[in-house]
Amino acid sequence: MVWRGNSAAAAVVVAAVTLTMVAGCGSRDDTDVAGIVGSFAGAIENQDVEAASGLTTAPAPAAESLGATFAGMGAETVETTVNKPVEYSDGTASFTMKTTWEWPGQGSFETSTSGTARELSSGWKVQWEPGLIYQNMPAGSRLQKVRTDATPAPTVESRTGKTFMKMVPVNEITFDPKAAGRKSDAAIASLADAVEPIAPLVTASVIRKKVDEAGGRSVVAVTLRESDMRTLTSDPEKITGVTVNRTGKLVMDDRRLSSPLESGLTNYWTAVRDATAGWQVQLVTPGTRPKRLAGKQGPPAKDVATTVDQNEQLVLGDTVVEVAQPAAVMTFDASTGGILAMARNDAADRSDVEAGAAYATGSTLDPVFEAVDRAANDDSGSANDMLYRFGLGVKFTAPGVSLPRTTTPTKPKVSSAGFTPNDYKSTMLNMGALGVALSRASDGATDAVAPYLVKGATTKVTDGKLEHFEPEVAREILRSMATNANTGDASDLTGAPGLRALVGTNGPQGPGWFVGLQGGKVIVIYCEGEKSGTAALQVAQKYFKVSNSR
Repeated sequence: MVWRGNSAAAAVVVAAVTLTMVAGCGSRDDTDVAGIVGSFAGAIENQDVEAASGLTTAPAPAAESLGATFAGMGAETVETTVNKPVEYSDGTASFTMKTTWEWPGQGSFETSTSGTARELSSGWKVQWEPGLIYQNMPAGSRLQKVRTDATPAPTVESRTGKTFMKMVPVNEITFDPKAAGRKSDAAIASLADAVEPIAPLVTASVIRKKVDEAGGRSVVAVTLRESDMRTLTSDPEKITGVTVNRTGKLVMDDRRLSSPLESGLTNYWTAVRDATAGWQVQLVTPGTRPKRLAGKQGPPAKDVATTVDQNEQLVLGDTVVEVAQPAAVMTFDASTGGILAMARNDAADRSDVEAGAAYATGSTLDPVFEAVDRAANDDSGSANDMLYRFGLGVKFTAPGVSLPRTTTPTKPKVSSAGFTPNDYKSTMLNMGALGVALSRASDGATDAVAPYLVKGATTKVTDGKLEHFEPEVAREILRSMATNANTGDASDLTGAPGLRALVGTNGPQGPGWFVGLQGGKVIVIYCEGEKSGTAALQVAQKYFKVSNSR
C-alpha cells in the first residue's frame, strides 16, 4: 500500500486539518484516521476480508461485499495507493484510494474510489459503503472477473473437413444430496423418472452410485442438449436438490457416433480454445445483466483438423456390439498412420480399455518375434531395437488421444535360447504402428511412422526409436500374415480380399488380438475374457461385413 500527499482541492477545505504523512504501513498509528485508513487499504491488498471489514462501521455487510468481490476477481495480487486523509472539525475525514487488481500474464484492472472515515467512541472507523470497492457500486453488488471466448467456437473436423464435433448449448442436470436432505432417495428416483424419456440408462441406481462415489457432494446426473430438454414431460429443476446449469459442451455432430477418442479430442480442443481465451471484469448486480467494465479478448481459435473418418466410425460402432465381452477396435490409414476411428462396446467401456494402455499379447506376435530373432541372431538387444523400429515397445503420446494411467508397453523377459519374449505387452497404438509399418513395407517403404490423430500435431515417441526397419524382416512377417489369412486361424474370414493378419491370445482367459491389413487400412481388435481369440475373429468378421455393406 502506497501513501500519497493531499490533493490541491483537499488543502483548501474549510476547517480541514492536514494530517502528517506516514512513511510506511509499519509505522502507522492505528488510533488515528491515517492509521485506520492505511490499515484498511493494507487489508484490501492482502485480500483479508475479516481485517478489512473489522475496520469499517458495518462489518457484516462489508464482509459480504468484500468476500464476494475477492472471490469473484481471483486476483493474484492487489495493490492500493491512498491519498493522505483530510480530517474535518466535525469528526469525519475524507480520502481517495486507487486499487489495482492484477493477473500476471493476462492484465490488470484499476479502480479509483473515494471514502470517508468517522471518529466513534471506539475510535476511527472507515464509513462502509460498496463504493469503496467501485465508485457508485450499488448495495449487494460485486466485481468479478470471468473468462471470455471468441466466437464462433472452433469445431473438430474429420479428415474430409466435415464437422465431427462441435460446441452446442447443453443443460447439466445436477443433484445435490445435501440440499435434498432426508428426501434424497425420493428425489433421485424422481430425477431418474424425469429424464427417462431421453436418457433411460440414467437410472436411480446410476445416479446413486455417482453420489456415493462423490462422497455426498453434488454430481452431474446427466447432460442434455436443448432439444432433449424440450422432450421431457416434467421439469427436473422442480425436484428437491436438482439444479440445471446451462452451459456449452463439445459433442459429436452426428448423434449416432460414440468414440473413446471423444475425451482426448475434447481435451485438445479445450487447450486450443484456452490459448486464445480472453477475460472481462464485470459489475454484477442482482436482477440485472452483468456490466462490462474492462477486458481483453483474443482471436477465434482455428478449427481442429483430424484424421477421423466419420463413416469408419459408424462402421466400428456397429462392429463392437458383435460380442458381449469387452471389445475395442481401432483402424488406421495404412500408408500415413492416421487414426481413422476407434470404438468400444459397453463392456470395454466399463473396463476402461484405452488405445494407449498396454495389454498382454500372448501368441499374437509370435511370427514377428520369430522373424526378428532370426535377423538378430539371438541377440536380444538387437532384437529389441528391431521391434522399436516397427513401432513395438515404444511409447506414443499422440495429441488428441487420451493417455491412460499406465501407457508404457512392458519390456519383454527373454529366455536364454533365442529371442522368445514372455509376458510381452503392447498397446493398440503399438499394434497399429506395426501394421502400418508392414503395409508400407509391402509398398517398398523402409520406415515406420507414428500413429497420429490431429493433423499438424506431432506424436511424441519415447522409450525407443522407430527409424528404418529391415525390409527382409518385414517381408517374412508379411508372408506369415498372408499364410494366417489363407490357411491359418484367420482363414474362415470372408469379404476381405488380400487380407494379411496376426491372430493370437494370451491363454484361455485372454486377452485376444486381431491385427489385419486390408483395403488400405490397418484393423486392430482387442478382446478380453474367455475365448477372446475367437471373439476377436468374430468382431473382425463383423467389421468386414459392415464395411462391405456401406
